[in-house]
Amino acid sequence: MSHATRIRQIGWLVVLAACVAAFLALTFRVNAVKSEVRLIERQIIAAERSKLMLETEFQTRASQHQLAAWNQVEFGYKAPRADQYVEHERQLAALGTPRGLGAPQPIRVAKADTGPVEEDSLFGDWMNDDKPSEGGRALAVAVAESQPAERLASSLAQRLARPANASVAMAEAAR
Repeated sequence: MSHATRIRQIGWLVVLAACVAAFLALTFRVNAVKSEVRLIERQIIAAERSKLMLETEFQTRASQHQLAAWNQVEFGYKAPRADQYVEHERQLAALGTPRGLGAPQPIRVAKADTGPVEEDSLFGDWMNDDKPSEGGRALAVAVAESQPAERLASSLAQRLARPANASVAMAEAAR
């Protein structure tokens, strides 16, 4: 009996080992299939995005063609040529037409000249304190020596008000 029991135990171990091996093989196969499904889902999502991008591109190009057709037939717009640009505001003003009879008066804005503004100085708020610091005073003196007097004396609005120097003033302001 002990020999038959021993064979039965070994048989059960073999069956158990076969079941564990089948379980592991089945688990690996299921994980492989899940991985393939995820890969295919990613490819589907990429294809849908590509399709959406192509549809958008197609609609954009179709609307560009439609706009070009409307432009040629109904509106008659053309791209600007180099000779259509003006160099300064005087050329632009020369293109204007005089006001017609019965046209309203142009709106004019007045600005009171209140004298020199403290903002004209780069370091005006430092220098207007009751007791300015030595560092601030030295810095303001160094800046005043390095820049022309005209630039410190006049504001940007005053320099731009003179049409002859407007381009020079704009270049200075850009620096």
